[in-house]
Amino acid sequence: MTPQVAMPTFHLLERGECDALLSTHHVGRLGFTFHDRIDIEPIHYVYADGHIYGRTQVGTKVNVLAHHPWVAFEVDEVADLFVWRSVVAHGRIEFPDRDGAPSERAQYARCLEVFRHLVPAAMTAEDPTPARTLFFVLHIHDLTGRAATMPGELPR
Repeated sequence: MTPQVAMPTFHLLERGECDALLSTHHVGRLGFTFHDRIDIEPIHYVYADGHIYGRTQVGTKVNVLAHHPWVAFEVDEVADLFVWRSVVAHGRIEFPDRDGAPSERAQYARCLEVFRHLVPAAMTAEDPTPARTLFFVLHIHDLTGRAATMPGELPR
């Protein structure tokens, strides 16, 4: 008799499962393009109100994103080779100006409020990453998720 080999099952995540994964984690990867180059950078974030909030520092990435704001954002949770979940969000990134128009000031204040759930000292004298002076908000236009499980493994 030939032994049976356990086969993984792959499936799409429902929106609630995608939201839960994004809410549980706080490090993801931001992907963006410029000319013929694709770049991916790890970034801290908070998922709230159906948006991804984070912060970064002034530099090449911000200059590129100011002119090419369409990005992809991915978060993974990997337990084993065939036991994982992954969410990919596509959308438009914005950098609200704390001194800008009233709508931008309100968006900046929301970024600060949300991000302080992750880093309470953000934008204070005790900030652990004081060079990261720019907040961003990723307005999600589409969100997809996939998962792999093995027989006997419960999806998270």
